[in-house]
Amino acid sequence: MALYLLVFGVCLLVIGAVMLVLMTSSTPRYRTEPKDLLALFDKALSSQVSETEWNAIIGYPIRHNEYLDGIRRRAAHLMEQHGRRWMVAQGKPLLNQEGQAELQALRDHLSAHTALRQQ
Repeated sequence: MALYLLVFGVCLLVIGAVMLVLMTSSTPRYRTEPKDLLALFDKALSSQVSETEWNAIIGYPIRHNEYLDGIRRRAAHLMEQHGRRWMVAQGKPLLNQEGQAELQALRDHLSAHTALRQQ
């Protein structure tokens, strides 16, 4: 009987400790910052981005900053209009020429906005 109570007490202690840790820890969150978008746009303009990397960043909503989410939605719209997904595997750009020009303008706009916010 004493052994049963000892095992029961240890199990209860372990389960309680696990529950306490799970209740106090928070889930990890990924926050997309302007530098992340600028790096992605630079890679896309130099044809070094994969479609998976593009979709991982552009496909994930940005809830903490409405301006950045607007930039993300505009980039997603550019991909829908000018995207050439099948050409990435051949080392070609992710966007056609018109899309590249619009992405460059979007990148410059985000860069200027970020520089103004940092001053």
